[in-house]
Amino acid sequence: MMRLDDNDDDVSLFDAEEDTGKGKSKKNKIKHPVASFFHLFFRMSAILVYLLCELLSSSFIACMVTIILFLSADFWTVKNITGRLMVGLRWWNQVDGDGKSHWVFESRKGNSKQLVSDSESRIFWLGLVVCPVIWVFFVFSTLFSFKIKWLAVVIMGVVLQGANLYGYVRCKVGSRTNLKNMATNYFGRQFLKQAMTKQEES
Repeated sequence: MMRLDDNDDDVSLFDAEEDTGKGKSKKNKIKHPVASFFHLFFRMSAILVYLLCELLSSSFIACMVTIILFLSADFWTVKNITGRLMVGLRWWNQVDGDGKSHWVFESRKGNSKQLVSDSESRIFWLGLVVCPVIWVFFVFSTLFSFKIKWLAVVIMGVVLQGANLYGYVRCKVGSRTNLKNMATNYFGRQFLKQAMTKQEES
């Protein structure tokens, strides 16, 4: 059953729950190699097609459609499958009966967190963060090189991969208020550390 609250309880939506004892002994092993492969395959394929499109085909439309198909497949795969399997997180947007949009975030809690492999977690977050940054770079390079026809494609890359990044960061750290609290606490600690260092020096 799906829960509608933000990270309050254990999540029962994870189908392939494994024995937690096994999870501890295989913490660094890649337990979902197919999911790990497709987590990177679609997003890297979209980037490679964009970079090599002039060599692969003279048709702008064929390249554009191929890139958008890869980006769409990546968005769906990361949002619905790889996040759930690789890091135990899931997010979606839901519209209620009044027409209001609600973000819903779920994560594994308690002992089930031990099922997450460190290797898979690194692969997941590295792919999730690096690829949107590359698409942002493509936006600027498209503008500066005056290849305006590619602007819609690169913006699509930023939007689709940025949405997944935003959703999973919210899953990981909690609600927006938690993000603000984290930032406030971090800067507060840094300020306190600097003050203590100056006091000790004097």
